[in-house]
Amino acid sequence: MDELEFWEHVDRAREVAGGDPEDHADALVDRLTQLDPDAVTVFARHFESRFNRACQWDLWAAAWILLDGVSDDAFDAFRCWLIGQGREVFEGAAHDADSLATLLTDFDAESEGDAEELGYAADEAYEALTGGELPDLELPEAPADPEGVALDLEDDSALQERLPKLWQRFRAA
Repeated sequence: MDELEFWEHVDRAREVAGGDPEDHADALVDRLTQLDPDAVTVFARHFESRFNRACQWDLWAAAWILLDGVSDDAFDAFRCWLIGQGREVFEGAAHDADSLATLLTDFDAESEGDAEELGYAADEAYEALTGGELPDLELPEAPADPEGVALDLEDDSALQERLPKLWQRFRAA
């Protein structure tokens, strides 16, 4: 499975789910169980590498703005949600978190920003196919701390300075 196929699975499952994060995870498990275990492992590797790549201070700040504060666990769920939004949104945000101000057509903090279940879709599919756990993905160790320049997430002026467009669109109102 190449990168394009990975994103196709993410996108098609999101379309089936109509944007609901729990249904998205279920639809993704359904898609993945149609593959062989090796392909599911490759999918998991793609997902995990993007999950690790999204461990950035600027994306944590974006999640903080969008969700009005997030813990480290909630940031993990946000990163899964971000992957679930597809390649354009993910890559744009991973490159420039402030671009979420234009990449997101709308955002409802009550129903979006949390897709923890997506992070387990490959595990569930692999277990359904084999009865066992996913093998080691052979990826570099996940970062212990977010990449980039740290900031005080509880400092509104620091958030506004770091991500001005996102702040203006989602918090200034």
